[in-house]
Amino acid sequence: MDNRQALGSWLSGPRAAAEEAGVDFGYRGEQLGLPEEGPGSIARPGRRLGALAVDWGLSLLIAYGLITQSYNDAAQIWAPLIMFALMVLTVGTVGFTPGKRLFGLRVLALETGRVSPWRSALRTVLLFLAIPALIWDRDGRGLHDRLAGTVEVRI
Repeated sequence: MDNRQALGSWLSGPRAAAEEAGVDFGYRGEQLGLPEEGPGSIARPGRRLGALAVDWGLSLLIAYGLITQSYNDAAQIWAPLIMFALMVLTVGTVGFTPGKRLFGLRVLALETGRVSPWRSALRTVLLFLAIPALIWDRDGRGLHDRLAGTVEVRI
């Protein structure tokens, strides 16, 4: 291997170097038995963030319009509580929040397909801690999804 090839593999990262060596990583969700594209495939990060932004905006709107008359109180105290309740109740019953539904996403349990309220509560608590949601595996699932045994897919 000459210097240019070594420098190129360093710049492109370890995944590109491994793929060049012949390692097959497959597509996201392949290990879970999900399709590569279309309905039932792993949800992409952009859709997930968009759904989270819609849910946060809805929670903030509810907190500001129905509970407080101050944006600071609504954003600091009530909106996170409303969002927590919204996520636990809606994901635990129908499998999606209003934002997820708007973006065509659904949360499924890997074993049964239906998310129980306890599993939804665990997933939401871990999501609110933020660090588990920022650590992703090869399939694109956050640590909060792995620990709760769930996966977020496209509808």
